[in-house]
Amino acid sequence: MMRLLLQCQPHRGRGGALAGLFVLIFPVFLTSFFSPLGHASPSMFTEWNAPKPRHSRILKSALQRETTNAQHSDLWIPLGNQGWRPCVESPKTPSLREKSEGYIQVFLDGGLNQQRMGICDAVAVAKILNATLVIPHLEVNPVWQDSSSFMDIFDVDHFINVLKDDISIVKELPYEFSWSTREYYATAIRANRIKTAPVHASANWYLDNVLPVLWSYGIAAIAPFSHRLAFDNLPMDIQQLRCKVNFQALAFVPHIRQLGDALVSRLRIPSGKNGALGTNYMQESTVGAGKFVVLHLRFDKDMAAHSACDFGGGKAEKLALAKYRQAIWQGRVLNSQFTNEELRNQGRCPLTPEEIGLLLAALGFDNNTRLYLASHKVFGGEARISTLKKLFPLMEDKKSLTSKAERAQIKGKASLLAAVDYYVSMHSNIFISASPGNMHNALVGHRTYENLKTIRPNMALLGQLFLNKSMTWSEFQQSVLEGHENRQGQIRLRKPKQSIYTYPAPDCICHS
Repeated sequence: MMRLLLQCQPHRGRGGALAGLFVLIFPVFLTSFFSPLGHASPSMFTEWNAPKPRHSRILKSALQRETTNAQHSDLWIPLGNQGWRPCVESPKTPSLREKSEGYIQVFLDGGLNQQRMGICDAVAVAKILNATLVIPHLEVNPVWQDSSSFMDIFDVDHFINVLKDDISIVKELPYEFSWSTREYYATAIRANRIKTAPVHASANWYLDNVLPVLWSYGIAAIAPFSHRLAFDNLPMDIQQLRCKVNFQALAFVPHIRQLGDALVSRLRIPSGKNGALGTNYMQESTVGAGKFVVLHLRFDKDMAAHSACDFGGGKAEKLALAKYRQAIWQGRVLNSQFTNEELRNQGRCPLTPEEIGLLLAALGFDNNTRLYLASHKVFGGEARISTLKKLFPLMEDKKSLTSKAERAQIKGKASLLAAVDYYVSMHSNIFISASPGNMHNALVGHRTYENLKTIRPNMALLGQLFLNKSMTWSEFQQSVLEGHENRQGQIRLRKPKQSIYTYPAPDCICHS
């Protein structure tokens, strides 16, 4: 099958039909080439060969590492008082005006965390326009194929109650507007649909362009809506309302919180005392005094392909990723113009499971560390994460800590799986992500708001260190420690154009 794919090159002079057919069938091939869980199929490695460790010199020393008690205990010390506190407060008197200007609908694409930001922006826009917000519609993600709705993920009654003094929210439109559906806007151009909202639009843009639509039709549907509200030059009450939505109003549904609490409880129990998992395990587990780290390992085929980096899988892996780039993005990937060395020196390559393991080991985490792997799928499957498991044999994930019965409600639902990981991440002692992305940004911002320890990998430094094949373990460890001394949750003030959801200071956390 692999050889057949490699020979399927469109011939010149045949027009666009064959090329179009290739683009259509290639994603189907990828779906079958990778298992439903995202792990590479067994046949893949008979031709590709599982990638071997790329940093054998320091890996050997890392596997034999010894961590001093002082070094290990320092890692787990929570962040001290940095002189900041959350300053998102409900108005002393309700700021909700009596008469609404109409209804606002938004249709949100992307994954869980991109939709989460869109929900916060939707509340802010409704406030700016003095409009009633209809619970946002979450589009089916074309990559993950998850049709979960707002109410499947978030506690809608909690959401409405927390914001009751700020804006008016309805779960459904009244009967006279029941025609306003996603299907209605998909079939023709509609006068009350706003499809030209610029990225990072100002408050005045909404007042000038959307408010008149509300006056004329009583309802405005905005799609697309992701990233359609600016981060700068907005009133402070609007900025703080966005944070109130993100950090207070958006609570997960009870079964997500219950499963998350069970995972946190089991991670805090000393290794070896969990016993066999059963359907009653959730009731049997008790909270221990243990500590754990959450590692968000974003290393799926989309990220690997889009990065245009070399991950050590040989010519076959390079060719497969190149073909995937062609099929999904028609080859238009910015990083493709740079060499692998240039990309790594610039910190543009996501860390592989082996590299994030070496980083954690260099920071002082020993092989008794309880490590929770928050990841939907890993490009290369078990073979790719085997080195990480050798470094951290107590690594766990949702599957290893729960029974099939407990996972039944979230099985095959990417947004619910991500919600569980988000919840566990917010309850961990330490959080670290292998690469930037929406999940990383959302959790960095939320944990900053709560003053929780969060390690931000210095991607440019690590890229340069991993290119140096002559470096010893002690040299690598010293460079890592020095390069991450001030990257463990220290407050960073938001700069112009940066996201308030990643950098909540100074808009939403204030000096004590």
